Formats: sequence, structure tokens, C-alpha cells
Amino acid sequence: MNTKNRFGQVLKEQRQAHRLTQRELAARIGVKASHVAYLETGQRKPSLALIGRIADTLHLDKQRLFVLAHPEARSMMPAARPARPKSPKEAWRALLSDRALLNRYQVTKRELQALRQLSMLGYVMSPREFLAIVTLIRRDPEEE
Repeated sequence: MNTKNRFGQVLKEQRQAHRLTQRELAARIGVKASHVAYLETGQRKPSLALIGRIADTLHLDKQRLFVLAHPEARSMMPAARPARPKSPKEAWRALLSDRALLNRYQVTKRELQALRQLSMLGYVMSPREFLAIVTLIRRDPEEE
């Protein structure tokens, strides 16, 4: 298999992970088994509609699959945004797990305690918002 054919590699790996033969996958996505073989070996590229059906069948991200199938289109894709936590609890956990961020902003244990109390209110929705709050409430040491 061509090492540049990442789409084909991912397709084959995911098909096998779902314990499907090429024939079974082909039946589910509405093509011939030989077409699945051509896709896996990089001899053909899938259409946009076929990418959608493959993604749905194998539970893959459509955008990622599209870029794998058509790497030349990557430059036309918007830059990926970091995933935003869905809840205040997730935001709190994300902040605690990001040691590099905590170190870069030199967040103290005392500040973490205050932020933990604040997280229980449920208003803060991202680690960056926690850091903004720390920055706002910090006193200038020269003022004391």
C-alpha cells in the first residue's frame, strides 16, 4: 500500500476494527467491493457523498476523512479551534490538567482554592476564563 495513502490506511484499519470485509462495507455504503479495494490501495479517491457515507458507517469525523482523501484541500480549511469544555466542571478539570498553563501563569495553590470555589458557581466555562479572573484579582506586590 502506498505510504502516502493515509485515507486508504485509515479506511482499512477502521473497516477491520468494525470487523467488516470489503464486501460488507461496500454493501453498507452502496458501492462495489472492488471500489473499496481501490480506495484502500489509493487507486481511486472517494466523492464527497461517499466520504459522508463512509464516515457515518465507520463512525469517523467527516472533515478529517475529507482531508485524508484530499490533502491538497487542507490549505482551504479553517484552522482548528481548541475544543471548548461543555460544562463548568469540564472547564475546571481542563484547567487542573493543564500544568503547562498553570505554570506559565504561575497560579498559586491559594488562587486555585479560590478558583475552585468560583467553579462551583457554574459561570466559568473555560480554563482561559479562570486565568482571566486570576489576572484581574491579583494584586500588584508593590502596592502592599
